Amino acid sequence: MTDPVSTSALPARVVVTGATGKLGRAVVAHLRDRGVDVLAVDRAGGRDPRDVEGEFLLADLTDYGQVVEAFTGGADEHPGRADAVVHLAAIPAPGLLPNAATFANNSAATYNVFAAARAAGIKRVVWASSETVLGLPFDTPPPYAPVDEDYPPRPETTYSLNKALEEEMARHFCRWDPELTMVGLRFSNVMDVEDYAQFPSFDADPRLRRWNLWGYIDARDGAQAVERALAYDRPGAEVFVIANADTVMSRSSAALMAEVYPGVEIRKELGEHETLLSIDKARRLLGYEPRHSWRDHV
Repeated sequence: MTDPVSTSALPARVVVTGATGKLGRAVVAHLRDRGVDVLAVDRAGGRDPRDVEGEFLLADLTDYGQVVEAFTGGADEHPGRADAVVHLAAIPAPGLLPNAATFANNSAATYNVFAAARAAGIKRVVWASSETVLGLPFDTPPPYAPVDEDYPPRPETTYSLNKALEEEMARHFCRWDPELTMVGLRFSNVMDVEDYAQFPSFDADPRLRRWNLWGYIDARDGAQAVERALAYDRPGAEVFVIANADTVMSRSSAALMAEVYPGVEIRKELGEHETLLSIDKARRLLGYEPRHSWRDHV
């Protein structure tokens, strides 16, 4: 097991957007357990902030002024400028809203977060990119496997297009400010423990989950990746694939690729259930190592 990141390397106060989502809840709890002062931000359901445990602020991230207030301590009862931002808020997948609405919301929210962080002098931003930029749903086969960060984004939906543009936007924000560190985490399909009961049913037809090469990320390991990204202090923009170390399937990874994508080059000898969403870069540069598997629960 990888040793925890030193708390001395973590920012003292962090704003987490999308804090009531599946990943957001895990991230907020994890960072608070690590002693980080967290302002949780969301607009989910127009809920009463007094009903959410811990410091919580309802904010519309498509309104730049509200984002600035959240980051700089301008909102009443939430004093203190943030030292870092974890941006997880978004329309979370394609097809939930019309394409233009998804793009309008997600692009505006992310631009406002990036721009407000820069205006506030915040030098560390971690945000949720997506596995979708790798070419999901892989109706066009991947160029090779395990897929990694070495080939250019291949967005196939409006949602994914926006994620690819966020990565490009981060590069330019870091060009404008050479002291800025921006880390994009290309999260796989986020799962809670209660989701694992359905996993054995995937074995009946391997094509049901081919759309992301049978990958997933336990929300707790997603939170660990965020912690490690917050401790990453190399200036510039960087992106990492974040998945669990195994697949959602019982059959071997090599057998899955041979059956579903027989023409795709396999670039390494695969472990029996080794992820086909490569986490080698995250292991090497972040010290990320998944600690949870669905196999421990089913």
